[in-house]
Amino acid sequence: MDKLRSMEIFVAVVDAGNFTAAAARFSISPVMVGKHIAQLEATLGARLLTRTTRRQSLTEIGAQYADQCRAILAQIAAAESGAEAMRSVPRGRLRVTAPFSFGSEWLAPAITDYLRLHPDVSVDLSLNDRMADLVEEGFDAAVRIGALDDSGMIARPLFPYAMSICASPAYLKQRGTPQTPDDLAQHECLDFMVGAVGVRWRLQSLQGKRELPASRMRTNSGQALRMAALKDFGIVMQAEVLLAQDIAAGRLVPILNDYLPAPRAMHLVYPRDRRATPKLTTFIDFMVERFGPAARLPLASSA
Repeated sequence: MDKLRSMEIFVAVVDAGNFTAAAARFSISPVMVGKHIAQLEATLGARLLTRTTRRQSLTEIGAQYADQCRAILAQIAAAESGAEAMRSVPRGRLRVTAPFSFGSEWLAPAITDYLRLHPDVSVDLSLNDRMADLVEEGFDAAVRIGALDDSGMIARPLFPYAMSICASPAYLKQRGTPQTPDDLAQHECLDFMVGAVGVRWRLQSLQGKRELPASRMRTNSGQALRMAALKDFGIVMQAEVLLAQDIAAGRLVPILNDYLPAPRAMHLVYPRDRRATPKLTTFIDFMVERFGPAARLPLASSA
């Protein structure tokens, strides 16, 4: 027999004072009520009720056990009530991971808007360019850039992750504006690094891909390359999400738009078997509305 159900029936017998009323409450027979009580007594090795033909009363052990049963059942009811509330209202802590550039420039400010909409939700945002294991590391959702593997995740498309080539107005005034990738040989090109290896620029053209000479400045931080470009040192090729606000403000000028690499896909992914709590479903809806395929960054006119 279900021990919790037996506890519930025992407490009902104590509260009602007889088997018949407890049986009616649970839609079972008085005989079945007696079996539940007998099962508890057998498990405990002690009598809970003293029964006569006219009345029944609690033994000392039975009185103590009844109090403990009430406390246990109250805790279970509170847990179930809390779980039900979490299923009906966005509540709890949401763990999200995203690439650093998109996460710092766009996702973090957006999350503050989400939190204002849902005051009972908290968000832990982990920014890292490595691909986290959502299940092993306990994340509810992740922003992924590039082709997705067949990992059993549900994926919702976001806007494409495009690149932009930019320089400051002062740099272009001093050094001139390159019109083709060949012109970049006369310019300072700021390179991104992975480990100790620089990531070479691969630019599209009608004739195929172009690869540039190595740069004088390389770093593993897109933010650092952005700052170097803002300091009028050279030309940067980084994610549009990182440079968009500088472009919109006129601090950087986009160039060579016809030679940019093709945009990569960007998705919000979450485990297929993760229970769809309101905190997760509302976050998914918010992300798709804010950053879905139709969303646009506030870019100024291209040069």
